Amino acid sequence: MTTCEVPVCPEIHPALAGRFSPVRFDPVAVVSSAQLDTLLDAARKAPSAGNSQPWRFVAGLRGDDVHSRIVRHLARSSSAWAPMASLLVVNLAHTRVEGAIDWEYSEFSRYDLGQAVAHMTIQGLSIGLDAHQFRAFDRDAVAAEFAVPSHWEVTSMTAFGVAAHAAGDVRSPGTSRERASIEDITWARA
Repeated sequence: MTTCEVPVCPEIHPALAGRFSPVRFDPVAVVSSAQLDTLLDAARKAPSAGNSQPWRFVAGLRGDDVHSRIVRHLARSSSAWAPMASLLVVNLAHTRVEGAIDWEYSEFSRYDLGQAVAHMTIQGLSIGLDAHQFRAFDRDAVAAEFAVPSHWEVTSMTAFGVAAHAAGDVRSPGTSRERASIEDITWARA
């Protein structure tokens, strides 16, 4: 059952149309515990192969110990902006069967994690939070910091908060609003 209003003429949802990856966050904006629970609930409800839900998250709110432990492993490029985010989330994928080094848990685990993170980012937009997904950090160090077992992979991070600039106002590598055309991204179509 669709719960969103369906427009007469199909169009991209305004939240998606305006989405961008901020590199400056409002340093006083706070993500509440209820907002964090809402983001995690959105991830929890994402689809996954065989309902395996091969994702876990480490969530640090700015000012808490978990946030500090995450920040110390950021690369120089992300350490310039990510610490000001109200919330940093480490995204984990279940990649191997525990105790079986060569036995893949699911060939879809990283894809499924991506679905869960996408659900979180869109949910974030609906509650007034912007998001920037990134990979500029030491994955091995984060895994060691949080005792992540070897059958789980520290895959990426997401910074959540309130953007302190509009889309396009701040130029930073990897944050371009330019997108390939529909024709460019379509391999084949009826």
